[in-house]
Amino acid sequence: MKAVVITTPGGPEVLQLHEVEDPELKDNEVLIKVEATALNRADILQRKGMYPPPPAIGKQVSRWQVGDKVCAILSGGGYAEKVAVPAGQVLPAPIGASLQDAG
Repeated sequence: MKAVVITTPGGPEVLQLHEVEDPELKDNEVLIKVEATALNRADILQRKGMYPPPPAIGKQVSRWQVGDKVCAILSGGGYAEKVAVPAGQVLPAPIGASLQDAG
């Protein structure tokens, strides 16, 4: 899959498009095919090396089913075609909204 990768902290010039393996799914995660993403202050701080990722949570997923329309709160990785997200950070997409508008 394609993903924007940052190998060193810095400005926008450090963003690189790479071909990478699909994420490995852990027992407490949901694999999401990314349809749209957004950019905010936290993303910029993370790119600059000032925003560490959150610790792991939970061990089992029961709320979500394959095919559910969802959004997610990410600590990074949203600039890829797929992302594995801890289930506690997954939210239902608003009914009637496109995934681009929901993101």
